[in-house]
Amino acid sequence: MAQYERVSRVSPLDPEVPPTGAEIHLPGPSILPVLTAVGITLALVGVTTMIELTVIGVLLTIGCVWRWIKDTRHDIDELPLD
Repeated sequence: MAQYERVSRVSPLDPEVPPTGAEIHLPGPSILPVLTAVGITLALVGVTTMIELTVIGVLLTIGCVWRWIKDTRHDIDELPLD
């Protein structure tokens, strides 16, 4: 069997690797994904049982998605420009 050497090829299209120790932005913890899932679940269960659950679920989902987008826009605005 022939032995092959590993050759690292770097494409000019590859993104630059941040320097070691560079800060990576992660969003903070949030209950909004869980509440959105609960809202969707209530809306789907309400379709087969009671219309009130559907209304509550849709309102909860819309409110959570609106707040989630608002929080994400606020977080993005605080990021430093490179």
